[in-house]
Amino acid sequence: QVQLVESGGGLVQAGGSLRLSCAASGRTFSINTLGWFRQAPGKEREFVATISSGSTYYAASVQGRFTISRDNAKNTVYLQMNSLKPEDAAVYYCAAGWIQSATSIINSRTYNYWGQGTQVTVSS
Repeated sequence: QVQLVESGGGLVQAGGSLRLSCAASGRTFSINTLGWFRQAPGKEREFVATISSGSTYYAASVQGRFTISRDNAKNTVYLQMNSLKPEDAAVYYCAAGWIQSATSIINSRTYNYWGQGTQVTVSS
């Protein structure tokens, strides 16, 4: 099993920045992919960004504003979010799994492990 613990959410004004962290523990050798999804009230969970075997992938809606990175020594993945918009407000979930197909990266069902989520609120 892999445990994921997120941190770093909070309230920020539109145009501001936040950095989310997700620390992985347990059988981390069994995963090659760590990423972020988000879910706003009344909406489906959607892909945000992921890093898989050194490659990064982003949703079009966050490309250029968000940056995902990973510290392998700490088994931690980060999501730096800049130029935040009210529509970025959601619960952000860290996800992990062993994924080999790039086409599966954005599919939440591909991920085996999930964190508890952290709230991001963006005021306009």
